[in-house]
Amino acid sequence: MSQMGNLPVTLYDGDIFSISTAAIIPHDPAHLPAIWAFCSSPEFAVEVRKIDQSLKVTNATLVKVPFDLERWQKVAEEMGPLPEPYSEDPTQWLFKGHPARATEPLQVAVARLLGYRWPEQEDDGLDALTDKDGIVCLPSLQREPPAEDRLRALLAAAYEGQDTAPPGVPGGKTLGEWLRDDFFSEHCRLFHQRPFIWHIWDGRKDGFSVLVNYHKLDRQLLGRLAHTYLGEWIDRQKQADKDGEAGASARLEAAVKLQRALEAIFEGEAPYDIFVRWKPMEQQPIGWEPDLNDGVRLNIRPFMEAGILRSRPGIHWNKDRGKNPPGSPWGEDRINDQHLTLEEKRAARR
Repeated sequence: MSQMGNLPVTLYDGDIFSISTAAIIPHDPAHLPAIWAFCSSPEFAVEVRKIDQSLKVTNATLVKVPFDLERWQKVAEEMGPLPEPYSEDPTQWLFKGHPARATEPLQVAVARLLGYRWPEQEDDGLDALTDKDGIVCLPSLQREPPAEDRLRALLAAAYEGQDTAPPGVPGGKTLGEWLRDDFFSEHCRLFHQRPFIWHIWDGRKDGFSVLVNYHKLDRQLLGRLAHTYLGEWIDRQKQADKDGEAGASARLEAAVKLQRALEAIFEGEAPYDIFVRWKPMEQQPIGWEPDLNDGVRLNIRPFMEAGILRSRPGIHWNKDRGKNPPGSPWGEDRINDQHLTLEEKRAARR
């Protein structure tokens, strides 16, 4: 409830609120509908202003007003049940996961294509169009259509029977150009620099480019990405180079360099290792063994060190506030930017 003006109200669902608002919480949850009916009616502001005419009323004033519980219970029954919490914002856990009912439909559609699921996601028939392993290449590989075509098909299914058409791409770009050039940077901004769909590429707009569902990217899948998907692309460029195709040699060189970077991340030798400040040496990952509970900030570091993401997320590994517990092997300060060799970690496990 705002403590100023005509005291507008809304149902509180846990968001941070400013000092000029207050939360009214019933002692008995069963009384919530009656209290809501009263506070959302014009009568409430009138009763409050009888007690306090100041620009900003106090918290205490809001609950000093006379309240006829029996009367407002009847009003609440006539109003019907309280609305269920709902959000069209894909950054919120309440979001149902449907692109056509999202504030960012293209971002949601890409996430759905890669097999990401929101906690409250409903069965909407789109799962049949999602990728099974969480790897979607922008060019056509492994007998899969290019990412642009697959995304367009998912959008068509999502908007079938809707009042609106699938959204266009800003700036006059094609869907494929948006996926290649803009998706990842927008994804990072939308999800507060903690991306869960990663865009890995070889640095060339005409080269190898792939979207990966980070939540599915385990050790086995990284190997498949490096040697099956990227391996097929490398074989194509080798053949194209033999055939004298323009640009094939440069594409081949970039792809081989990317494959070596992925292999280095797979092995995990410093600086392509994952360091988790709150884990002892014997629990540190050896090679690409990400624990999703450690968070994107730490697990994405090898890919950022290798420079193989389409754009650089706003992530750093500066010293965190506070101190480590006494006896921490990493010292007193909470320093995240550390590298450990494979031999150090293997010795600790032995």
